Amino acid sequence: MPSGKQSSGGRRRRWVAALGAAALGIVGGGAFACPAAAVPTNVEFITICTPPPIAGIPNIEGPTTAKISVDNAAPKVGDTVNVTYEVVKPAAGNPVDIDLPANIMKPSGKVVLGGAQTGEVAVEGPRENAPVGGLEPFPGFKMTGSFTVTQAGDITLSPGNYNINTNYIMSLDTPCVVKTPPAPVSETVTATGGGDPVNPRTMTLDTSSGEPDAWVYARLTKFTPGSTVTLAGWNGTSITADKGTGTVPANGSQTMRIKVKDPATVGMVAFEGDTWDPAKGAGPVPYTVNTGGGGGSKLDQNLKSSVKAGQLTMTQAGNTVQMSGVDFGQGGASTGALQQVTVKDFRGGPAGWSLTGKVTKFTGPGGAYIDADKLSWTPKCATKAGSPSVCAAGSAGPVGGQGATLAQTPNAALTGGEFTVDAGLSLNVPEFTAPGEYAGVLTLTLT
Repeated sequence: MPSGKQSSGGRRRRWVAALGAAALGIVGGGAFACPAAAVPTNVEFITICTPPPIAGIPNIEGPTTAKISVDNAAPKVGDTVNVTYEVVKPAAGNPVDIDLPANIMKPSGKVVLGGAQTGEVAVEGPRENAPVGGLEPFPGFKMTGSFTVTQAGDITLSPGNYNINTNYIMSLDTPCVVKTPPAPVSETVTATGGGDPVNPRTMTLDTSSGEPDAWVYARLTKFTPGSTVTLAGWNGTSITADKGTGTVPANGSQTMRIKVKDPATVGMVAFEGDTWDPAKGAGPVPYTVNTGGGGGSKLDQNLKSSVKAGQLTMTQAGNTVQMSGVDFGQGGASTGALQQVTVKDFRGGPAGWSLTGKVTKFTGPGGAYIDADKLSWTPKCATKAGSPSVCAAGSAGPVGGQGATLAQTPNAALTGGEFTVDAGLSLNVPEFTAPGEYAGVLTLTLT
C-alpha cells in the first residue's frame, strides 16, 4: 500500500550562509583597482568566480570595472608605495531573494606589477559592507597594500585574482580569477634613482628560541630562483656551526629547517653563495639557544579544527503498509501505521525543512477504486535530544491527491538535528465497495 520516497533537500533550500558567501563571491566577479595619486584609469575585464561547493551554484563569469591608485606616482628606488585596489562595479549582485546583513564580507587579492618591476602586491580590505537586499546589486569595495620600489623606470599596475571571505553562520571563501590575464593596466608609476639595488630578500623564523638540537624553521622570500641558499646560525659577526643548504625554487620562496645547538648562536641568517653577503641574504634575525641553568622555554601551538556541513536527508523503515480489512456491505475504517521515517538535517544553516505527502487513488479489481481523499492520517514527530531544531507534527486530517504536511521545522539562526516521523493511517472504505485487494501510493517529499 502507501510507500515513502527517499530524498535530499532541494537546491531551493540552500542555507543563507552559503548563498551569502556565493553571492559575495560573485561581487568579486570583477577585479579590483584603486583610488589614485595621478588619475587612475577604470578598466573592465572578465572574471570567473567559484562559489563554495555547499552553495550549489555554478561558476560566475562576467565583466568587472575596477581601478588601481597609488599614493606616490613618482617614487624613488627604495620608497614604499601604498596601493589601493577598488572594485568600482562588481560583475553581479545578490542572486537570491534573501537580505544579507552588514559586515560579513572581507576581500583579499593581488595587484600585478609589470614593466620595470615585476611581481604581485598582496592587498586586503576590512570586513565591512552595507546590508544588501534580495536580488539587489552589490556595492563596490576596496583593498589596500604596499610594495617597495626596487627598479627605476615605468612600473605598471593591473588588477589580479582575489578572494572573498564571508563570515555568516560559517566562514566560506569564494576565489575569483581574471579569465584572460593579465587584466588591463589601470595605473603606472615612474620610479627614479637607485644607485645600489634594493635587496628584496626576507626571512622569518617560526620561533625566537629553543633547546639545543631543536628544529628551527625559516620562511625565505624573494631569493634568486635556482640559486643555492645557506641557512646558518649567527654569532654577531660571522656564521656558527649551525648550517644547512637548499636550492631556491622557481617562485623564489621556500621554507628551510636546521637543527640549532651551538651556544654561540644568537641569530639566524640566510644567504646565496658560499659566504655571508648582506647584499645577497636576509637577516640576522635574533635566535637564542637555551642552555639550561633554570631558564626553560615556552612554545605555543595553534590548534585549528573545522565542522563540515552535511545534507538534508531522510530514510524509512520500509515501503509497504498492510492495512486492516473491512466487510462488504459495512465498509468503515481500514487502518494502519506509516513506516517510520527518519529525517537528518546536518546542513547547519538557518533553513528549516518541510515533509509533505500526497496519495494516489486506491485501485482494485475490475477497475474499481477508492478516492484518494478517503485516506486520512494523524501525524507524530519526535526530536532527538540535543538537536537545535524542534520538529512539529502536521495537522490530522485528509491526505488526498493535493497533499498535506506530515512534519516540519522552522527557520532559525541555526537549525538542524535528527527526527523521527510517524502517522496513524485510516482509509474510509464505502460500505458497498467491490470485494478485492486495493492499493495506492503515498509519496513523501522533503524540502
